[in-house]
Amino acid sequence: MSIFKNERSAQGWTLALTSMASLMVALDGLVVATALGTIRVDLHASIESLQWTVNSYTLTLAVLLMAAAGLGDRLGRRRMFAVGLAIFTAASIACALATSAALLIAARAVQGVGGALVVPLALSLLSHAFPIEKKARAIGVYSGITGLAVAGGPVVGGAIAQGLDWQWIFWINVPIGIVLIPLVLSRVEESHGSDTSLDIVGALLSTGAGFGVVWGLVRGNSSGWGSAEVIGTLAAGVVLAGLFVGWEMRARVAMMPTRMFRSRSFSAGNVANFALYASLFGTVFFAAQFFQSAQGLGPMSAGIRLIAWTATLFFVAPLAGAAVERVGLRPLVVCGLFLQSVGLAWIAIIADVDLSYPALILPFIVGGAGTSMAMPAVQAAVMSSVDGANVGKASATFNMLRQLGSAVGIAVVVATFAAKGGYDTAGMFVDGFRPAIGVASAIALIGAIAGIAIPPMRRVVPEKMSTDAVVPEKEAV
Repeated sequence: MSIFKNERSAQGWTLALTSMASLMVALDGLVVATALGTIRVDLHASIESLQWTVNSYTLTLAVLLMAAAGLGDRLGRRRMFAVGLAIFTAASIACALATSAALLIAARAVQGVGGALVVPLALSLLSHAFPIEKKARAIGVYSGITGLAVAGGPVVGGAIAQGLDWQWIFWINVPIGIVLIPLVLSRVEESHGSDTSLDIVGALLSTGAGFGVVWGLVRGNSSGWGSAEVIGTLAAGVVLAGLFVGWEMRARVAMMPTRMFRSRSFSAGNVANFALYASLFGTVFFAAQFFQSAQGLGPMSAGIRLIAWTATLFFVAPLAGAAVERVGLRPLVVCGLFLQSVGLAWIAIIADVDLSYPALILPFIVGGAGTSMAMPAVQAAVMSSVDGANVGKASATFNMLRQLGSAVGIAVVVATFAAKGGYDTAGMFVDGFRPAIGVASAIALIGAIAGIAIPPMRRVVPEKMSTDAVVPEKEAV
């Protein structure tokens, strides 16, 4: 009986600690959104600096996710999870102390390194702690807690930026990290992965590819789209991406086995995943700024107004998850991303300096409901298309493409804004905001079209995947 109690206690600690750590990391990707206006004024930051404040974190996290997962498998997941928390906490102090945009960007990049260790290893530790019959429920609780970041991030960021100072969105991480680290080391069981090899070449190629593409998109307006810098970095990013794919096809131990992409569900689901988060984070970047720069509201008021959009996650996502058995994944992905596109297009059409908030509530709900509908369905389409032996790498691929989508989406939407508008007047902001959100809407529509390729089955049957090949999806009988 005592053994059972100890086991349950260890599982409870693992669930609580991994959920809190992941919530902290996820929240930091979103709380900055409503503080961007304050950061811009306080640090005299350009729009290019503002997007690097977000993208240096997102991009670093994205390209290091898979390498971090492999590092945990080799050196110990609990140990590297704690190291990730320590790096994240120290970088949060550096962010709070930053006196210039350049220092803030550098510290945010280091935060991304810590986050890259926390995100994949949290799920690995959770999966190791719970038996198969309890794992789904534990992951559901974990996902629900982490999902609070999407709904609460803009409000929390706005409240802190207005009630205190923007630096406190980073200071708040410090006591949490200091408490979590010793608890993780004393309460969570250590575990290692069966595959302890590291794909160093793959990690370097993917890092270079992501950085090259995002750098070119960010620098396009300021340096000129025809400049050697922009053309060179975009070309380098594309070439490195091609080399990464080629390397992964032949690597003895690939961090992203390309055979997984032979599955229609895996490939189409990840394209939809990329588009979903590109559109979402491109919108998040400007939504709070619209209320501040175009309508003169404070950060907290801006965050509160976004609740009509973000709160749909609490109501729609559980309903969408329950509806999978009845309607299948494809309708939820396609319909969800289509509604996201419609909601954003609606906002792009009606946005104006003197637009009343009630006019935004319905398009916020439509777009938010679509996002909340598509989120669980996209993840299920990807993860249910692989067998247990490949679920770790499939999860890392999904998360990497989600983070890369966020970075690329912000870069594309900001480039559109900078080409058409600016921050000099409220009118100029709206002139750039409308086409920027229109582009975010188009990206979501691309995701909806990609979702059509997900197999039309009521339940996605896990494909039997050998070490050499993937069997195409089976239609439901």
